[in-house]
Amino acid sequence: MAKVCQLFSGSSGNSIYIGTNNGGILVDIGVSAKRCEAALRGLGIQPESIKAVLVTHEHRDHIAGLRVFAARYKTPVFASPATMEEMRFTGIVNNTVSSYELNSVLDLGDMFAESFHNSHDAAECVGYKISIAGGRIVSVCTDTGYVTDEAKNAVSGSDLVFLESNHEVSMLQNGGYPYPLKRRILSNQGHLSNEDASQFAKELLQSGTTRFVLSHLSRENNIPEIARQYAVNAFNEIGAKENSDYRLYVSKPVNDRGFIIL
Repeated sequence: MAKVCQLFSGSSGNSIYIGTNNGGILVDIGVSAKRCEAALRGLGIQPESIKAVLVTHEHRDHIAGLRVFAARYKTPVFASPATMEEMRFTGIVNNTVSSYELNSVLDLGDMFAESFHNSHDAAECVGYKISIAGGRIVSVCTDTGYVTDEAKNAVSGSDLVFLESNHEVSMLQNGGYPYPLKRRILSNQGHLSNEDASQFAKELLQSGTTRFVLSHLSRENNIPEIARQYAVNAFNEIGAKENSDYRLYVSKPVNDRGFIIL
């Protein structure tokens, strides 16, 4: 049995828990260590049981609490080579943290993690595919301007996917963000729109994915109901029925749902 939970989501901080009865991992710690600890304990998880932290990239909303948490609980940190180099250069990872570059499949006992490249304006942004004993696969595909071929190949066939659905294009274009920031978000190294996310979700459903968590929604340029409806409309195009062919969740900035059980 696998248990997953988006602890935090969005520009104010991101963190995902993936675990089994033998412990779990975190993908990113983008809030303070104190908040992360409280969120874990609120779910009945002791922070010291975390086997590893996998980092997607070095932006603050993904690593804000990383150093303190990892040093406090002696939790090993894994990241792509360029991301690790950047974190070491900036002091996010120092000699108080056990840190490792992830170049191949990471064996975590009853879980195996492998990374794939996304397209984002970071040193080397990656997503993760987590294969769990018993055959379940959970993937994290966020912070990407478009879905790369590498990501498509890696994520296809996952049981559950955390998928970025960051913005509604018209809201972003007509909103109050300065033009350079709008251009960044809309670029191929920015963030995935509702429309692009929904079309990829449709492909994933056809490849066997049955559970979707829409993640990293912008508070300013998106509305959860709109992001959700894009996905539902895309699934309707292929005749898929909610709660029969798939389950769809939308992450809130702070988790209030508890676990999704696989």
